Amino acid sequence: MRKLTYGMNLSLDGYIAAPGDDLGWGVPSDELFQWWSDRVDSTGLALYGRRLWEAMSSHWPTADEQPGATPAAIEFAGRWRDMPKVVFSSTIKAVDWNARLVTGDAVTEITRLKSGDGGPLDIGGATLAAAAMRAGLVDEYAIVTHPVLVGGGTWFYTALDDWVNLNLVETRTFPDGVVLTRYETR
Repeated sequence: MRKLTYGMNLSLDGYIAAPGDDLGWGVPSDELFQWWSDRVDSTGLALYGRRLWEAMSSHWPTADEQPGATPAAIEFAGRWRDMPKVVFSSTIKAVDWNARLVTGDAVTEITRLKSGDGGPLDIGGATLAAAAMRAGLVDEYAIVTHPVLVGGGTWFYTALDDWVNLNLVETRTFPDGVVLTRYETR
């Protein structure tokens, strides 16, 4: 059984994007960027919702070719392109960059992927992750909390029918008061 982790940058009030999909509050320090890059490098398969896919695929495929690209951005871009990805969308017609498109039931496909062989699964995108959370498929939450209140936007969490009890497995502090907390489901 493959492990499924939902990890994102969050504001202190629980949002992954401020109103207007503004992500300006979550600019990572070099240390945090390296942590995310190492995560991408160790991910067996990334599961993306449409909006997150569009954001990532609009930048990272060629980020290493941009003038002034840092060594860290060059490394991340290569890792991102190499990482296998599944994009869940009923509106996108095609994907590229080592990705395949799923237009059917996300929960069914995520369940199938979890039961297969391979490395760990990462899921991103609030709507897709919410479906996996409600279905009880998320095994770990990697919450990177930034010390900012944005007051609204896209919320990380979703309404659940039942409690999900968690065990704290890691805490880590990054520059600028950013804190990683990782929890596994019990």
